[in-house]
Amino acid sequence: MRHGQLSDIYRSYIDCLNRQDWVNLGQFVDDNVHYNERWVGLAGYREMLEGDFRAIPDLYFNIELLLSDPPRIASRLHFDCTPTGSLFGLPVNGKRIQFDENVFYEFADGRIARVWSIIDKAAIADQI
Repeated sequence: MRHGQLSDIYRSYIDCLNRQDWVNLGQFVDDNVHYNERWVGLAGYREMLEGDFRAIPDLYFNIELLLSDPPRIASRLHFDCTPTGSLFGLPVNGKRIQFDENVFYEFADGRIARVWSIIDKAAIADQI
């Protein structure tokens, strides 16, 4: 797979998340996906994302940086949002915050098979 193809698939995946189009999530995420070295499967991955949107009703994934080296993608996602309660164990409680996530994806057969994510929790803590 070429760089541009993988980047296009990833951008479509992010669009799917932002639309909360859970029915089509399986087009982008493998049934046996792993998240931070733990098997979660497609159902667990979807459940995690749905929980994120419940905790952050105005959640929007904004691609700030995107690098493609097939079969992998590295992305820096920026968030500007208002979580309703606690987020990552921090009492945000409706305060508007900004933070970033550095995330790496490994694709297999055009779908996400592995995800490694690091969220800047210190940036959140500094804002509350």
